[in-house]
Amino acid sequence: MKKAILLIIDGLGDLPTPKSPLQAAKKPNLDRLANKGITGMMSPVKRYIVPGSDVAHLNILGYDPSLFYCGRGPLEALGLGIKLQEGDISFRANFATFENNKITDRRAGRIETSIAAALSKYLPTKIDDVQVIFKNSAEHRGALVLRGAGLSSNVSPTDPHGDDFEECHPLDNTKEAKKTAEIINKFTKIAIQKLSSAPENKRNTPANIILLRGAGPFSSVPSFYERFGLNAVCVAGGALYKGVASYLGMDVLLVPGATGDKNTNLEAKAKAALKAVVEYDMVFMHIKLCDSAGHDGDFNSKKNGIERIDAIIPILEKSGACIVITGDHSTPYSLKAHSGHEVPILVYGGERKDSVKKFDELSCAAGGLGHIRGKDIIPLILNITQRAEKYGS
Repeated sequence: MKKAILLIIDGLGDLPTPKSPLQAAKKPNLDRLANKGITGMMSPVKRYIVPGSDVAHLNILGYDPSLFYCGRGPLEALGLGIKLQEGDISFRANFATFENNKITDRRAGRIETSIAAALSKYLPTKIDDVQVIFKNSAEHRGALVLRGAGLSSNVSPTDPHGDDFEECHPLDNTKEAKKTAEIINKFTKIAIQKLSSAPENKRNTPANIILLRGAGPFSSVPSFYERFGLNAVCVAGGALYKGVASYLGMDVLLVPGATGDKNTNLEAKAKAALKAVVEYDMVFMHIKLCDSAGHDGDFNSKKNGIERIDAIIPILEKSGACIVITGDHSTPYSLKAHSGHEVPILVYGGERKDSVKKFDELSCAAGGLGHIRGKDIIPLILNITQRAEKYGS
């Protein structure tokens, strides 16, 4: 049976103004695969729904978010290598700058990862009877886990996505939610005190508070192999995507230089995927940089990112695997945010060929795959790798 590489280019889709970054980029390898394969457009969740990366990836990997979504916090924590237990409550975390009772910078000047790591040691590890686990990720990002009896994820975030800071409060009248909110507020006060006095924090934008959002309880789900019979592995840099893979029971490769930011080593990731195909049935490969450029409103960076990705396509081709390339959502640079526009998809190997010659939003709209959803991707991969089971007699 054949193998497969699923390459998800985060935030791939865009809008023509007058050209999208994908249309403007020089991408001979992606265009060549489109010319030799079949293309179409894909709605990661449903048409015109604006998806987060977490629910989009779950749906694309065959896990209906309405049934399997655990919240962003547990996925971030798993991606950072934290071994979660049933009942743990996890949060996405940001180092931020807090001055005069205002949040003046939600990212603390995009603090360097090494400084964030040094500051993490000042954070409390236990509050009352609750164990507190914090781990920083890239730059200002991190994850916080609360472990103990009588906790709830039904609490408000402390990240205002604005200037005004608010304490955590319970979202229901249960004692579990009240206890969790109290623990979070105690943690926040201690963090402000400890971080503000830390010698590593003598900066113009001090990282003197931890903001939390995306609360969720952890519970295990049936593994990807159990559900689809595919022995799969993840090649990614960002914690979320490694976390999604870990949540689904995939192996996760640690690739030197895979940083999840604009400096990530794409060649190293491609070579890791090439090697992994020998052992695994499917490689799930994620690349972040186009999404970051879209959020920054940077047309040229997004275009250049696509050209960097194009350069590694020949490495993936050497695997002899069927290759599926798409995005998890559109991040138009003109909007600086996710949108509900479909993303292009191409399939090379194991499928029919259509007449499309270029890989971009408008060309792929005329492709032979038509308009599909994220939930169609794994059945598509099972079919092109000759693993699909007959439905009926």
